[in-house]
Amino acid sequence: METADPYRTAELRRRVLDAWADSPARFREDANAEEELARGAYRDRVIVELAQNAADAAALAGPTGRLLLRFDGAMLVAANTGAPLDRAGVEALSTLRASAKRDDVSGVVGRFGVGFAAVLAVTDVPSVVSRGGGVRWSRDEAAALVRELGLEAELAARGGALPVLRLPFPASGGVPDGFDTAVHLPMRDPTAGRLVAELLDEVDDALLLALPNLGEIVIERDGVTRRITSTVEDSTSAARTVVCTDSVDEAAGSRRTSTSWRLVSATGAVPAELLAERPTEERGGWTVTVAVPRADGGAPAPLPDGLRRVVHAPTPTEDPTALPVLVLAGWPLDSSRRHVQPGPLTDFLAARVADAYSTLVRDMAPAGSDVLRLVPGPMAAGVVDATLHRAILAELARTPFVPPAAPVSADDHGTRLRPDSATMIDDAAGAADPAALSVVVPNLADPQWWRWGALDRLGARRVPLVDVIDTLAGTAAEPRRWHDLYEALQGVDAADLATLPVPLTDGRTVRGPRGALLPVAGATPDTLEALDLRVVHPDAVHPLLRRLGAREAEPAAVLRDAAVREAVERLAGETSDQLDTRAAAQVADAVLDLAAASGVSTEEEPWLARLLLPDGTGTLAEAGELWMPGSAAVAWLDADPAECCVSDELVAQHGPEVLEAVGVQRGFSVARAADVPLDPGASDLPDYDVWVDVALAALGDPDGPPILVELAAVLDLDLVRDDAWPAVLNALASDEDSHAALTESVLAILVDGTRATVPSYTSWWIRTYARIDDHPVGELCAPNADAVVGALLRQSPAELSAAAASALGLAGTLDDLIAMPDVLLNRLADPDVRLPVTELGQVYGALAAANPDVVGPDRIRAVSPSGDTHVSDAGSVVVITSPQWLQLSLPAVVPGPPELADVLGVDRAEQRHAAVPDTPGAPAPVPDVVGRVVPDAPRTYVEHEDLRVGGQPVSWWVDTSGAVHAATSDGLARALAWVTGQWDIRLLLAEILRDPGALDMLVAEHQFATRRDQL
Repeated sequence: METADPYRTAELRRRVLDAWADSPARFREDANAEEELARGAYRDRVIVELAQNAADAAALAGPTGRLLLRFDGAMLVAANTGAPLDRAGVEALSTLRASAKRDDVSGVVGRFGVGFAAVLAVTDVPSVVSRGGGVRWSRDEAAALVRELGLEAELAARGGALPVLRLPFPASGGVPDGFDTAVHLPMRDPTAGRLVAELLDEVDDALLLALPNLGEIVIERDGVTRRITSTVEDSTSAARTVVCTDSVDEAAGSRRTSTSWRLVSATGAVPAELLAERPTEERGGWTVTVAVPRADGGAPAPLPDGLRRVVHAPTPTEDPTALPVLVLAGWPLDSSRRHVQPGPLTDFLAARVADAYSTLVRDMAPAGSDVLRLVPGPMAAGVVDATLHRAILAELARTPFVPPAAPVSADDHGTRLRPDSATMIDDAAGAADPAALSVVVPNLADPQWWRWGALDRLGARRVPLVDVIDTLAGTAAEPRRWHDLYEALQGVDAADLATLPVPLTDGRTVRGPRGALLPVAGATPDTLEALDLRVVHPDAVHPLLRRLGAREAEPAAVLRDAAVREAVERLAGETSDQLDTRAAAQVADAVLDLAAASGVSTEEEPWLARLLLPDGTGTLAEAGELWMPGSAAVAWLDADPAECCVSDELVAQHGPEVLEAVGVQRGFSVARAADVPLDPGASDLPDYDVWVDVALAALGDPDGPPILVELAAVLDLDLVRDDAWPAVLNALASDEDSHAALTESVLAILVDGTRATVPSYTSWWIRTYARIDDHPVGELCAPNADAVVGALLRQSPAELSAAAASALGLAGTLDDLIAMPDVLLNRLADPDVRLPVTELGQVYGALAAANPDVVGPDRIRAVSPSGDTHVSDAGSVVVITSPQWLQLSLPAVVPGPPELADVLGVDRAEQRHAAVPDTPGAPAPVPDVVGRVVPDAPRTYVEHEDLRVGGQPVSWWVDTSGAVHAATSDGLARALAWVTGQWDIRLLLAEILRDPGALDMLVAEHQFATRRDQL
C-alpha cells in the first residue's frame, strides 16, 4: 500500500533532482553544505537541536511544550507537543538554510533551517511523523536516485556522501500518546548509540532555561525515566524565579533534586547599523537572559557542578566563561555554529548582558553580601568571556547595590552606594563595629560587604586605617563619644591604633594612648598638676586604651610617665636665672610623694637622680649630687657639709629612705652608662679624657673610637680628702656595686668588631690620684703579700679583697714588683727598708731576668763587705757575677748575672778591678778523689803559696781564661765547685780533700742532704 504524501515530497524531490541533473555542480554544493553541517557544526548537537525544534513548535502553538526522548540503544524517538509538521516545515527541513521560522513568532529559536542536519551524525534514515502525516529521508534511496541521474562518478568520487535531507520521502508511523510530533532516528551503528547516550546524560537545567517555551523534558532509557521540568514561581518587572526539578524513577526507587534559578531577561530591537554585515535571516530583535541558582534566603548559589561553563546562544556554544552565572543570548555565531563571532553586534549584546547582570545583582542585593559572589573574577576564560567581563564590571561599578555603613533604609535601593564611589577601610574589618567610622569616612560601605577582591575590581576606594585615625584626630567629640568609638574599634590590631586620639582631663586631646594614664580613685596626688601629665578623661576610659599602652594612674605608672621625667630633666637643665624655684619645689614634692608610694628608685629610673632638691643652704642641686646629713661618707669629703648635704627639713618631711631612693647618697654611688664611645668628649667624669688616652694606648691606638659596652664609675672620688683614703677604700671594698666598678674591666668593641678589655675608670683614677701618707696607692702591697714584697712596700691600711688589690695595682708577689721596675728600684733605694742579702739576691735575679727598660737609679741597694745590705751611690756599686769577688771586700757589690749591670746602669766588677792573680803560680794535679765525685772536674789547677788579686789575699780564683787558681784545699774545693756549676757541693769537696779516706762516707752523707725533701 502506497504511503500518503500530504507534504508533496515527490515535488520537492523532483525539483532537487532536476536542479542536480541540470547542474552537477549544484549537487556537489548541496552535498558539501550538508556534510559540513552533519560532520562539523552539528556533529554532537542532535539532542540540543531536537529540543530546540520542540521549543519552537511550542512557541508556534502557544502553550509551554513538552519533549519526550525515548532511547533503547538502537532507536531514538523524540516526541514533542506544539505545532505539527506542515508543508513549509518539510520544505525547510529539506532545503538548506531556508528556515520556515521567522522572528514574528515570539520565542522561536531556530532561524536558519540547518539544525536538523544534526541527526545525520547518528542515523542514515531519519523520519518525522506528525498528526497530518510524515516525512522520512534515506541515504540509500537518495543514492539510488543520484545514480539514475548519471552522477555515479560524482557519487563514487565523494565516497558515497550525498545530501540526504534534500530528498524527502513520505512516511507513516505513530506518535506517542500526548504528543503532536515524533522524530524517529534509527542508530547507524553502536558508535552513534554511545554518542546519543552521552548527549542524553548531559541534558540539564541550562537547556530548559535556554528554551523557555519548553517546560518539560522526559528521558526514557533502559527502564529508567528521568523528568526535568521548569516552573515559573514568581516574576517581577525586573526578574523572575524559575524552579528546575530533575527527578529519576527506576525500579530501585526514585530521586529528586530542585534548583531555584533567579533570572533577568531583556529583549529589544538591534540597531540597524549593527546588522549591516550580518546574514538576512539573522536580522531581527535581541534577547538576553542572565540566570543564577538562588539559595534559601535569596542569596546567589554556585552553578551546579555538571553545568557546562560556556556561553549559550541560547543553546551551548564552545566559548568558555568564568562568570558565576548562566548567560543566554542571541549571539551572532560563526559558520561552525559553535563560536560567537566577535564584532560590534557581540559588543552590543555584551552591554545588554551587563545591563541584565546589574539588574540581577540589584534584585538579589537585599539578601546580603553574598551577592558579591556574582562580581566577575579577575581572569576571563576566553575572548568572548573577556568582552563580557569588561562590560559587566563597568556596569556593576556604577550600579548602586552596596548598602552604606549607616543606611537610611535597608530596603531602599536609593540609599545604596555605587561600588565605584564606595569606601572600605584597610585593617578595620576585625573591629567590633567598623560602621562607627562612617562619621568620618564618606560613603563607607557596610562592613559586612567588605570583600576586598570583589569591590576592588569594581573601583571601590580603600582607605588605610591610619589615615582614618588621622582624620579622627581633627574631630571634636564629647569624651563619652570617644568611649563608644573605642568600643567599636575593639578587635583591631594594636599597631594600627597607635595614634588613636585620647581626650584628657585637662581638656586636651592627644595622639596615641601609649603612656597615657587611666585615672584610679584615690591614687593620683593633688600635686600632679605640676607635672603636666596625660590623664585620660574618666568618661572616655575603655579597656582598649589599656591594650594600646595606657597605664593605670597608680604611683609607679605616674612616676614612670615621660612627662614626669621631662619635667625633672628640664628643671635640672635650667640655669639659676631661668629656674622657677617654686615650680621646682612643686615638682620635687610630687616626685618624692610618688616615689614614697610606689617604691620606685634610681635603680629602675636613673633619671630620678636629677631631681632638684635644696641643700643645707637652701640652694637647689640634683639629688644624685647630694648626701644624707650625718652619713659617714660626708666626713671623708673635702667640702662643706651644708653645701653637699640635702636639707634637714626635706629629710624630716619625706624621710631618708625616699630621698635615698631618688639618688641622695649615704655612701659613694656608682654611675653606669651603656654603649659609651671611648672618646674624650663622651663623658663629664673627672679626667675622663686622660683615662681615654690611657685606654686607647692599651688597645694599641685603634683607628676609630671603640664602644664601651658598659662604663661604671664611682662618683665624687675627686672630693675625697687625702687622709680619708683608707676609710674610702674600705667603704668601696665593702659595697658590692662599688667593688664591681673598681675591679671589673670594661669590655670594648673595636671598629672592626673585635672585643678587648681595658682597666676600669675607677681603679685607674684611684691609682693615679689617691694618696696614702703622701704615697700613691700603687706603692702599697697587697694583704698577704710575699715576704720580699712586704719588706719592700708599705702595707695597705685598707682591708681589700684580692680582686680590689689587683685592680689598684697593689703588688702581692715578686713578679708584681718586677712589673713595676721604677717603683721597685725606688723602694730598694729607700734607706728605711730592711732587706736581707738572700732576698736582695732573689730580687736582683728576677729583675735581671725581666731586663726592663728603665733609667739607672742614682742610689742602689748593695751588699757590704760585712754581708749586710745598704744603699750606696750608683758610682760605687758593681755587679759581681761570681762569689770569688766577695773575697776582695769591695764596698758595694750587687750579686747577679751580667744583664743586671745594664739594668742598673753600673759596671761589672771585672770592668773596674783586676780579674787575674798577681803571680803566676805552679801547675798541680787535681787529686784523683775529686774525679770520683765530679767526673768533669779539671785534671789540673794552678797552685799558689800566696794567692793575691789586686793586692788582696784570696783563697781561690778563676781567671778570665777559666783556669782554676787555689792557695788552700778549701779554696780549691770552692773553685772546682764553681767552674763545674755545682756550687752547692763546695763543702763536700773540701771535706774530701782534707780526708780522702772518708770519701764513701761523705758521699753517702751528701746523698741524704739531696734527698731530704723526698724523705
